Amino acid sequence: MTDHDPTSPAAVGPDSSADPWGGPTIMQTERLVLRPFRRDDVALYAAISADPEVMRYLGGPRDPAYTEEQMADSNGTLRRTGAGMVAVERRDDGAFIGAVGLSVVPWFPDDLQLGWRLVPQHWGHGYATEAARAWLAHGFEVLGWDRLTAMADVPNLRSLAVMERLGMRRLHEVDLTEDGERFRVAVYGLTAGAWQLQEATGRR
Repeated sequence: MTDHDPTSPAAVGPDSSADPWGGPTIMQTERLVLRPFRRDDVALYAAISADPEVMRYLGGPRDPAYTEEQMADSNGTLRRTGAGMVAVERRDDGAFIGAVGLSVVPWFPDDLQLGWRLVPQHWGHGYATEAARAWLAHGFEVLGWDRLTAMADVPNLRSLAVMERLGMRRLHEVDLTEDGERFRVAVYGLTAGAWQLQEATGRR
């Protein structure tokens, strides 16, 4: 996923629903199902969020209670706004492979940011790009946003490569601070017009 934590409770706000878990499928792609988090995803996603390799550019490993709160809050945001981090599972065997979605990060409150966080064993198969492309279509064509963005720490070449495969363009670099730690990110963006041109021509 892109860097630092767009699904933190402070970023998405509280959810007032009685049961924060589950809900209908949001999207399907050729290989993937994108759906709200279920309670039985908690241990699986908590393991991803506690993995130092996964969390190297995401503020470091998170404890299970923090991750569970993130997941429930993201489900609430999804119900309220149509955008949020969602579970990603493989269509052919139902394997949980991580999360991808659109959400707001505190540093850029006027933007909707694309992000992802996958199980390391599923890296390198194009799943992040496939799920993220579905979210771009949803953000532009269903939610009606004029521009969507993503960011990654400058050394995070793997995430930067995903953004470029999506046809996003590098906008600028900026220094940010989280929990007293300073880091430099590259911010990428894609406009609805550029997305429509990509879809019409098949070029990215």
